[in-house]
Amino acid sequence: MSLARLHRQVSFILEVDKLKEVFRQTLNTQSRRQENDAEHSWHLCLAVIVLAEHANAPHLDVLRVLKMLILHDLVEIDAGDTFAYDVARVAGQHDREVLAADRIFGLLPADQAGEFRALWDEFEARATPEARFAAAIDRFQPMLLNCHTEGASWRRHGVTQDRVLARNAHVAEGAHAVWEYVVAMVQKAVDDGHLAPASPSA
Repeated sequence: MSLARLHRQVSFILEVDKLKEVFRQTLNTQSRRQENDAEHSWHLCLAVIVLAEHANAPHLDVLRVLKMLILHDLVEIDAGDTFAYDVARVAGQHDREVLAADRIFGLLPADQAGEFRALWDEFEARATPEARFAAAIDRFQPMLLNCHTEGASWRRHGVTQDRVLARNAHVAEGAHAVWEYVVAMVQKAVDDGHLAPASPSA
């Protein structure tokens, strides 16, 4: 192993420490402060370990799912967090994140840069069972936090039940059982007054 290679790897590790400073719209359930991206990524990985048995695909490569989820939000160091229901920001999200992926993964030695970028692209495309399950858990976790913080970010932004279900419907592509849980959980949030019901025009 060359010293130059180690230097690039350590530089990457130091750079991605910035993920701890990227704050999301969702709140932590206890302190009610905004969750940061590093906390989000950790929570997703733990959720995958716990919930992998509910994936649609048998014989899921759990390690591959974990790699995708620990890497997928690193691009937000440059691109920032995009709130799921901000239509204008979502429109340019992928382009911003591609540029970020080029820079951030490019800090690594070429072989690792290629591997990590391929995992990020796989997650974005949702074309494999692992990517579909990873995406399902990525969408499940913010809804879970919203439902246990009285719909804090939903209410702050005027989000309605139909928008939540439409935005997150692809959870079913990765885990039917988790999607069924989500539908019931979201309905309870509506019943409890923590999420506005479907708008009349929906």
